[in-house]
Amino acid sequence: MSLLSSTIRRLTVPTSSPITQQIRHATLIRRPKRPYTFTQLVTLTDGSAYLHRTTSPSPVYRVTKDVRNSALWNPSIENLRNIEEDDAGKLRSFRSRFGRGWDGETEQDGTVATEETKDAPPSDEEASKAPKAMKQESLMDLIGSYGTNEQQAIKAKYLHTPASQKKQGKK
Repeated sequence: MSLLSSTIRRLTVPTSSPITQQIRHATLIRRPKRPYTFTQLVTLTDGSAYLHRTTSPSPVYRVTKDVRNSALWNPSIENLRNIEEDDAGKLRSFRSRFGRGWDGETEQDGTVATEETKDAPPSDEEASKAPKAMKQESLMDLIGSYGTNEQQAIKAKYLHTPASQKKQGKK
């Protein structure tokens, strides 16, 4: 039996040394995620093209406005200056619904008035073509005089009502 007891003692793990894990008391530093970039061919309005890397997966990108067809970058080109920016068609739908009366710098026939034509006196031919009616008030005049007619009508109605009706309305 002594042989058996000595064998059992060898198989048992000593209890004096417990199993422990290492602990690291530090914040985890996350690396930034780098998205995949695709090679994209950009074609400009004049037909030239260049390649660049982007996160957009579309292989070809056609530019509608760039430095070659924008009035901001080419102020000397006359035909770019008078283009109304109506990319989404909202200006066209507004004009079809409400007309062209809200246009700021347009004449009655729809042409854009320039600085030179505003200051110059009208010729005899232009005066005969112009309608006899007064030109439409500017937008600020319309906004400024919006509530005055309604307020005057309310004041007139209030002033012409008898005192007995005024007191009855408060009950």
